[in-house]
Amino acid sequence: MLVVFEMRSLFAQLTLTDVHQDIARNIVSLRQSQNLFDDLTDDPAGWLLAQKVEAEIKPPPYRSYTPIIDRPFEDAEWFNAIIWPFKYWQSSRFSDGTHGVWYGSESVETTVYESAYHWYRGLLSDAGYEHEAVVAERKVYSVACSAALLDFRKVTAEYADLLHPSDYTLTQSVGARIHREGHPGLLIQSVRRSSGENMAIFNPDVLSNPRHNCQLTYWLEDNQIKVEKHPGTVWITMDIATFG
Repeated sequence: MLVVFEMRSLFAQLTLTDVHQDIARNIVSLRQSQNLFDDLTDDPAGWLLAQKVEAEIKPPPYRSYTPIIDRPFEDAEWFNAIIWPFKYWQSSRFSDGTHGVWYGSESVETTVYESAYHWYRGLLSDAGYEHEAVVAERKVYSVACSAALLDFRKVTAEYADLLHPSDYTLTQSVGARIHREGHPGLLIQSVRRSSGENMAIFNPDVLSNPRHNCQLTYWLEDNQIKVEKHPGTVWITMDIATFG
């Protein structure tokens, strides 16, 4: 009963904030296509020959008459930038894995701090690579959002677990209620970047017009993650020790 009362008290203090702006969405990607044959020979003529042979022997691509996504057009950008988390549910801060949540930030910088933390603490730590030199490529989209979002920014001081770095018990309960009641999403401070803000979207219909913003390269080396926006130039450096 205490949990129910706390949840009622929390939601009673919330207000709605109209959000009509671009949101940055940071996902795994490749900066450029890789030549699959460059390990066979150093001779570019050999690459062309291998590509020609492959084209002659591989079967024609399969084409489905059923659209990949529920849209009047098949658009890879739309799927990658918007639809993916609503098709493939995962446990996260505001979801226990039983429904999809789309996460974005008010700036590219905030997405970097958020994604770098989860890249290191999640994927790399689980695979045992947290002490190895690792490189990852990311793509950032700008996605238009138009919705009245539940604003949690003024209640995080009272409900500190909303910004807990690793315990998602409260936030997943919040997410379950938002999903159950059909709210489009929420606005809250970033846990990984104090000056940043995040949006958690529960309804893809409030998102539109995905556009490529930039490519990023993450380098994990010597207990630091270095991020390049332009190849060869470090843009942001994060110390792993600050991840807690």
